[in-house]
Amino acid sequence: MANKVPIARLFERVGSELGTSSWITLDQARIDEFARCTGDHQWIHVDAARAARETPIGSTIAHGYLTLSLLAPSTFAILVDNVTVCQALTYGLEKVRFVAPVRAGKRVRNRIRLTDLEHKGGGRFLATTENTIEIEAEAKPALVATALALLME
Repeated sequence: MANKVPIARLFERVGSELGTSSWITLDQARIDEFARCTGDHQWIHVDAARAARETPIGSTIAHGYLTLSLLAPSTFAILVDNVTVCQALTYGLEKVRFVAPVRAGKRVRNRIRLTDLEHKGGGRFLATTENTIEIEAEAKPALVATALALLME
């Protein structure tokens, strides 16, 4: 979607991939900051020495909710920034599955597919997307989530 298009043009894209976000590095500093913001200081996320000794993957991992939080900025980059909208609101999540852990230092990106678009009247459209957060050089994704966004013209 090189140029911004009206929201209604998205009906033509239902069932297709909208795009893939840029890579985002989930380094230890970002994981630690998320722990500070949320109060989730579980050692598997913030104690690199212990994680190296006591886990089968040998490192800390990003919080699942940190990974999930990447849906918002990546959806803006792929969907909202390419469509003529005056406002976009997160409407909810239908289904979230955490498939594989993201080791500290790994890069992830969101592959977004538009699965449904409903005209709600009054210039409002409800977009349903399937989001696959891929982990660079790994076979399994970090998560798969069905998300809903209310787009307004």
